[in-house]
Amino acid sequence: MSDGDAWAKACAEDLEAEKARRRAERGEETGTPAEEFRKLFEAVAGKFSGTLGGSLLGGQAAETVQQVVHQAKALVEPVIERNPEVFDHLAAAGNELLAAYRSAVQGHETRWTRGDTSGTEPGDPRDEGRDEGPGAGQHIDLD
Repeated sequence: MSDGDAWAKACAEDLEAEKARRRAERGEETGTPAEEFRKLFEAVAGKFSGTLGGSLLGGQAAETVQQVVHQAKALVEPVIERNPEVFDHLAAAGNELLAAYRSAVQGHETRWTRGDTSGTEPGDPRDEGRDEGPGAGQHIDLD
């Protein structure tokens, strides 16, 4: 094993140990996407009914808020129970969108830090036939 491989392996092991230490410190593991959605929904419903149902509204309005929160829970729970894989797919899709966004931003940042405002590499076929008139150095890449 080369020194670089050993170093990379040691760094990865240290990172995993630090992640485990932080998870233990927080006292809870991340659940499945369906479980996390349920936790989020419960927290939002609790805040919504607690804030609007208790302190901001009174009487009949507070009861209406409580009823709406209860009905929403009754609708959401069966969906989560019957279709937990939907939340796995949504989480995966969200991760893919995030990766695509990061990739696009990193590409633009690389060009910006190099001072390349053309949006293309030298010799790129998209450069041919480009109008070099006034403001040509001010090209804004809309891709």
